[in-house]
Formats: sequence, structure tokens, C-alpha cells
Amino acid sequence: MDTLKKETAAAADFVNILAAELKLRPAQVKAAVELLDAGNTIPFIARYRKEATGSLDDQVLRELSERLEYLRNLEKRREEIASALEEQGVITDDLRAQLAGAATLSELEDLYRPYRPKRRTRAMMARERGLEPLAMWLMLQQPGDPESEAAGYIDPEKDVPDAEAALAGARDILAEMVSDSAEIRKALRGLLNREGVLRSQAAKEEDSVYSMYYDFREPVRTLAAHRILAVNRGEREEFLKVALEVPQEKALDLIMKAYIRNSTPAAQQVAVACRDAWERLVFPSLEREIRNDLTDRANVSAIKVFSDNLHQLLMQPPIRGKVTLGVDPGFRTGCKLAVVDENGAVLDTGVGYFTLPGNENGKAAAARQIKAFARKYGITAIAIGNGTASRESEQFIVSLLPELPGAAYMIVSEAGASVYSASKLAAEEFPDFDVTLRSAVSIARRMQDPLAELVKIDPKAIGVGQYQHDLKQNELTAALDGVVEQCVNQVGVEVSTASAELLSHVAGIGPALAKNIVAYREENGIPSRATLKKVPKLGPKAFEQCAGFLRVADSRNPLDATAVHPESYEAAKALLEKLGYDLKEIRGGAPDAPSRADRYGRERLAEEIGIGLPTLQDMLAELAKPGRDPRDELPRPVLRTDVLEMSDLKPGMELTGTVRNVIDFGAFVDIGVHQDGLVHISRMANKFIRHPSEVVRVGDVVKVWVVSVDEKKKRIALTMVQDS
Repeated sequence: MDTLKKETAAAADFVNILAAELKLRPAQVKAAVELLDAGNTIPFIARYRKEATGSLDDQVLRELSERLEYLRNLEKRREEIASALEEQGVITDDLRAQLAGAATLSELEDLYRPYRPKRRTRAMMARERGLEPLAMWLMLQQPGDPESEAAGYIDPEKDVPDAEAALAGARDILAEMVSDSAEIRKALRGLLNREGVLRSQAAKEEDSVYSMYYDFREPVRTLAAHRILAVNRGEREEFLKVALEVPQEKALDLIMKAYIRNSTPAAQQVAVACRDAWERLVFPSLEREIRNDLTDRANVSAIKVFSDNLHQLLMQPPIRGKVTLGVDPGFRTGCKLAVVDENGAVLDTGVGYFTLPGNENGKAAAARQIKAFARKYGITAIAIGNGTASRESEQFIVSLLPELPGAAYMIVSEAGASVYSASKLAAEEFPDFDVTLRSAVSIARRMQDPLAELVKIDPKAIGVGQYQHDLKQNELTAALDGVVEQCVNQVGVEVSTASAELLSHVAGIGPALAKNIVAYREENGIPSRATLKKVPKLGPKAFEQCAGFLRVADSRNPLDATAVHPESYEAAKALLEKLGYDLKEIRGGAPDAPSRADRYGRERLAEEIGIGLPTLQDMLAELAKPGRDPRDELPRPVLRTDVLEMSDLKPGMELTGTVRNVIDFGAFVDIGVHQDGLVHISRMANKFIRHPSEVVRVGDVVKVWVVSVDEKKKRIALTMVQDS
């Protein structure tokens, strides 16, 4: 019974803590926690349980879930420490109260520190030699001669040959007491975080990418994530020596005020122990801790940047209805070509030798081949990979455009394409293609539907982060998987054509179940959502979680092609009836449904149908435009018909480009010259901004002006603020 009461109290505390931290109502948090604990997925809760949570979105729910896990781990550790202290027989009411009040793992560990089993320390050895009473006498700081007092502890057999050795051992005991004080450590930690400065210096006399950090100092409290990660990497690669500079005298003064009571000879011995505690024990420990905290802070920030960039990349608008030629550039082995139809199905493949200088016969043959593809299949879009020989491929394709009516091209990032093309998944999809032909297909499909193609690749290989290999890989993977899941479910998946990889990211469906769906589809077809219940291992809970995100465009029931959940079909039919529609009428959309609902009264409608207002709003939006794709509302990607060289760029030139990567200090913009230009954060707006993500996102089409060009270093500086 006591355990149940404790768990109930802890759960209530979690709800209140999360509500305060996330600025939510306790009822919202309580509902979200209960839904998560019941095994519901975040996309399902965000979309179909808005009434319960007060319309919390994916991002807030994910943050709540992560923080809830931290608090539960904190509570578990609190119980472990309390149990360990009880076993040692050292727990007191005061210590129990301190444990209950600890709000972070570091505070808990500080409290446990004096009692944690340690390797043999100097203080332990001093205690073994019987010197603890002498240490306690010194701590009292009474009048008297410490050396005379220490004389009584001389014992050569215990390795205490003289009074000074006895006093040294006693000071070791006192130093460890100071070091183990949770109160002192907390105060010093605060001081170092407020006034500490990270300093890096050159460890080698040679130029490197870390040269800007060869004489670098910045306060701990203001260090940007990318600088922390850069300094860490420079130190790891032995180009930098890094240290934490701290206000030594302030730190010592803080310790002395806590322990020194007077100026007796005994107090002077305690002062020596306090200085030793700071220099030998406390500062090295806190320096490591603060460096780790900085790395954790940078880790969180960098993962957020990576996640935001990945979200924008995956949500790039698809280029629909275009037969596309994918070009995987190369020199010696030629450029691999793949023609795919409007749905990404491969129509034809080939190899063109048009990038090597002087190979006129190869160029002529490639031109004939590409023009034949265009005539036969009606190619109107060309996707060129941005890897080796991309510039030469682009120049050749542009020279052909006048003979390819209505065609335009786009340079597509190859990041991760080689990972995909060599993967087991690609081999299963294209068993008869070599690795480079698979890449050509992937490049074409990336332009047509970035989301459907990029989900086949490990998000870490897509290349829209910073210092990704220096981050905590488990946390990075979890965050990026969450982004992929959010995007896939936000867009929805057509179950009759989706790949197993795409299906595996739908809420409630993992890789095994996705394969079962594809296998069942190939054998029996999936004519309706209800048919999904016949898929092996797809039980009621999985169906509840996934059904609303899976579309069946050709189903007899038009609602199967929308994001309306099957659990709300009866409500949807009642809504249509009240608005004067027949179910069959909505297949092409009912654009005036929202205005009819306004005339009827939305709150009245929701009450009469028996659903919440948020569900009604979503239902009306779906009925107005069934199966709408949120990506269609974003700016279209830029398709080009000309080519630009780096040498063509001049300061002041106005260009239109696409944001390829957003990082802490700026954004890289593709302006069509095979070398992305950098817009520094200081050149992004006419006002102060804290982070580039306040102004731009991956995939944004932006107007920029050239600031400077360094062809030798292949650097282009751009601005988004036109000079007056």
C-alpha cells in the first residue's frame, strides 16, 4: 500500500512539474501522460486525441515524453540512493529531506558522494592509520598547538613517523570532507557557471581548421553550441589545449567562509586543507562536470538544429506529374541515367559518356540517347546529382535543353545516396541494377518526392547537421527518428503504393508489420482501410494507431482517402448529412463545407454530432480537400534552365537560391554554382536574431546578393540584406 501511495504521489508531482516547466495546464499533462502510458504513439495523440490534451502538437508531446522519462529516471535513482544509505545505516531525517528536495541528478549524486563506495583515497588511508580524531580536533579550531596534539598519533608501524605526517593525513581527511560537501559543490558549481571562462590555445605550431581557436576565450554562460563542439573536436584531434579559467580567489573565499572560524593554528591547518580540497579535488571534478555540461548543452542544441533541418528537408514540396531523368554524374565510368514515370517507377536506364573533355563521340551518343528518352517518355524534369562531375554534367544537360521542349533541371543533393544504393533495401528493390544505377533512380525520385525517398536512408547520412559525429548517437538517432515519424504521419501514406520502408514510419507500424502489409497487399490487394485488419499481426491497437495515417485512394468509401479516422466515420457521415452532402459527393472535395458549417454553427454541430470542436475542425478541413498534402502549401523548388559558374559571380549580384543547411552561425544557400554560399547570421536580417532558424529554413527559396568570392578556397559570401 505504501508503494502504491508513493507511486501515486510521484505521478502527481510529475504532472505538476511538467505543467510548470512546459507552461501547460495540469489536466493537459495528466491526459498526455495517461495516453502515453497506455501505449499510444505521439502522432496518434497529437492528431486524434486533441480534446483530451487540449490540442498539444507533436513537438510538445515529444518534449513532454522525454522530460517525463528524465523525471522517472530521477525518481528511480532517488529510491536507489535512499535504499543504499539505509543499508549503510547512515540515513537521517535531514538527509532524507535533502534527497526528496533534489531536483536534478547532479544534486542527488552530490548528496550521495560522501557515502558512495570509492577507490582507496588519501583520506581513507589516513583514517586507516587512526588519524580521524586528529582531523576532528583540527576542525574544532580550538586554541592549542596542532603539532603537540599530533605528537600523540605518531606510530611508525602505521606509517606515521612524525607529527607532520600525522597533520598531513588529518588534512587529507578534512580536504575530502570539504570536497564531499553537497552544499559547497552546489555553490561552487554556480560560481563557475556564472564566471568561468573556457580557454583554448594552440597545441601545435601549424595551420588548421581550428586556427580561430588558437587563442580563444569565452564565458561559459554565453558559449554557442558550434564553438563548444569545435573546441572539443580540436582538443580530441590534439590541435588545441583547453582549460577552464575560474575566479580562484572567489572560489577559495567561498570555501574558507564556510569552514574557517578564527585564526588559531588549528584554523590555519584547516585553511591549508581547504586550499588542497579546491585545487586537488573540487576544481578538477567540477571542471570535468562543467565541460560535460557544456557538451550536453551543445548536444541538445545541435540535435535541435539537425532535427529542424531534417524536418524542412523531408517536407520539401514534391514535384508532381513529371516524367524525370535522374543523372548520377561520373567521369571514367560515365554518367548513369534512369528515367522514372510520374510515380517513380523505372521506365528505362542507360549510361552516358559526356563529362570527359575531348570525348566528342561519347557526347554525341549521349545526346542522341537522352533525346530519344525525352521523345519516347516525355521527360520534362531532369535531376542531376551534386557529386563528382556534377558541373560537367550540368553544362552538358543545359546545352541539350533547347532540344528538350518543356524540360528544366535541378541539382539534387546526393548526400546518403551511396549509402542507400549499397544497402540491402536497394538490392531488394533493384536486384538487377548496379550500385550507380540505383543512385540515378534515387536521385530522380528525390526530386519527385523527397519524403518517400529519403526515409530509405539513415537520417544521419543526409547531411543537414553540424558536428553530427561528435553528438550522442543514441539521442541523435531517437530525435531524427522522431522527426521522420512526424513528417510521414503529417503527410499520410497511400497504402496501395507505399514502400515497406515508408510504411514502417507510420504510427503503430514497425519494420516487421510494414513487410506484412506489403506481402498481404501483393497477394490480396488492400481495397479499404478495413482490409488492414486482415494483415497478419496487425491487431486492434496497431489498427487504431495507424489507420488514420494510411490512405486508400481507390476505396469505395471516400473517407478512406482522407485523414478522418475510422473511429469517427459515423460522426463524419452525420456531419455530411447536416451540411446537405451525400458521402459520394466528397470524393473530389467539398470546398464549401467550412462555410456551410459556419452558417450552421460549429459549436452546435460538434455538440449534436457528439464530437469535440478540434475534431470537427480537422474533419471539415479534410472534407473540403480530401487527403490534402501539407507540403503543397510550401514554395516550390527552383528548376533551372541555365548554368552559372563561380567565375560569373560579382559582388552585388542578385540571385535566387535554395537554403540547403541551417547551422548556428548562418545558412548555406545553393545558388546554382556547385558551391553553396554562406549567409552569415549577421547578414540575414535588418534586426538582431539569436539563431538563423528565426529567418530561414531548409528548402526556403531566398533572394541573396553576392558579398565576396574566393575561387581558390571555394568560398562564397552572401547576404540577404540588400545594401542601401
